[in-house]
Amino acid sequence: MLKVTYRYWNVMVPFLAHSLKKHYSRTFINETVKKGKQLYKAMLEEAPDVGSDNPMAKNIYASFVVLALYEASNRRITEKALRKTTEEILHMPVMKLMGLDVDYRKSKGVQKENGRFHACAEWIEQNPQYREASWDFNFDDSRHKDGTFYWFTHCPIEQYCCSHGLIDILPVLCDIDEMTADLMHAKLERHETLAKGGKICDYWIYSKDLKEPE
Repeated sequence: MLKVTYRYWNVMVPFLAHSLKKHYSRTFINETVKKGKQLYKAMLEEAPDVGSDNPMAKNIYASFVVLALYEASNRRITEKALRKTTEEILHMPVMKLMGLDVDYRKSKGVQKENGRFHACAEWIEQNPQYREASWDFNFDDSRHKDGTFYWFTHCPIEQYCCSHGLIDILPVLCDIDEMTADLMHAKLERHETLAKGGKICDYWIYSKDLKEPE
């Protein structure tokens, strides 16, 4: 199990609930939130143990907030509503701060993100007991001159969704990566994802100002 914490739940749910109430009744969403908190705890207890200190663990904590609400609604919340909700939240003015922290139009921004991804990979190397459960980072700097390139062949979120019949809703969460890249003034280009039946999740992130990225 993954260590149970409500940090991400407490931060994310007010925004998610506010947006979802535009699509569903206030009573329905309030009941869903109430039920969802208990489901969130249960889901974390069943989640692959990637290590609570794993810098990638935040992806599970955040993704499971959305999945818990979806489950708590008895899957009545539609994929379309979830997409609109995540898009609305990621387009909030405060999210633009991400672009100030990491700007792919500047070399320092690219270097910062590259350093973060390599740090995630190094954490796994230093904590091999979590290697089998966690994401496996693979890098090949010869593939692209611009931006950041890496890929996974294993994702614990995809693993959980497959074993709990949630794989159809997972692409909603995967597509958040593209919106996050946009906040960093970047474009995410990838050819396949595990969620859609691919063998890997590949990420090539580069400045959206580049007309012919290499």
